[in-house]
Amino acid sequence: MKFTWYGQSTFIIEFGGKVLLTDPALSANPLAKDLNLDDVHVDYVLVSHGHGDHVADLETVLKRTGATIISNYEIVSYYGAKGFSGHPLNHGGKWNFDFGTLKYVNAVHSSVLPDGTYAGNPGGFVVWGKEGSFYFAGDTALTLDMKLIPLTCPKLDVSILPIGDNFTMGYEDAAIASDFVECSKIIGCHFDSFPYIEIDHDKAKETFSKKSKELILLELGESIEI
Repeated sequence: MKFTWYGQSTFIIEFGGKVLLTDPALSANPLAKDLNLDDVHVDYVLVSHGHGDHVADLETVLKRTGATIISNYEIVSYYGAKGFSGHPLNHGGKWNFDFGTLKYVNAVHSSVLPDGTYAGNPGGFVVWGKEGSFYFAGDTALTLDMKLIPLTCPKLDVSILPIGDNFTMGYEDAAIASDFVECSKIIGCHFDSFPYIEIDHDKAKETFSKKSKELILLELGESIEI
């Protein structure tokens, strides 16, 4: 598994011989102004919810790559009406794709598309296959529903959790979330993109290290293989 961070909640994930893109929104992130996805091949786009800082570049990517959207029924239907292909899921459902199995899990947040269209309930994704297993939480508060993941999915090798606070859980709650999902290696996201979600990196890492866990804070454009 290889993860490359493009800021906020945008990752390129190489998994199962395919390229997965999460929540593409570089143009909505001032810190990512020097990055682009123009030359990146994408097979699937995982969309956690409809907010602009998660879908700002979705149509651009889909037009260029012909990638398949994986999201909830409402978001897939919305972009399907625009001519884009997708696979709809709802909470608790899973599907066997050519890269592995993906399960759509709960997230506690809000969701509306930039034009005001209802975007269904937000969610996260647990993905597993021969290479391992990861959890992409999307935007979420800490929720006891996370405790269902170890009961219904293979053991996680890594989790991508929001840590910026204000609009999602902060790193203190994310550390508790790592207990709930029983995962010791965490990649942080949804932080520092704008003043509301700026964090103290050292304190964040210390919060996890006190639990004997690792918080990985990638630099923009940096990759890690797990």
